[in-house]
Amino acid sequence: MFGLSELAVILVVVIVALAVKKGPELVRSAGKSARILKAEKKAAEEGTVAPRVIPGETVDPARAPEK
Repeated sequence: MFGLSELAVILVVVIVALAVKKGPELVRSAGKSARILKAEKKAAEEGTVAPRVIPGETVDPARAPEK
């Protein structure tokens, strides 16, 4: 049977493997969220309506909402 130290090593290897696979996606999502929060904060301080497109965010014209 496995001991506690062997299970800990296996757990660390699994976590590292998942982090390598999902890491870039999580960082990209966190950056996008930070930009949105920053724009919302700025708009709230200025008393204006937040822009629909955040600077640095790309919008796919095929998926853009129609006016």
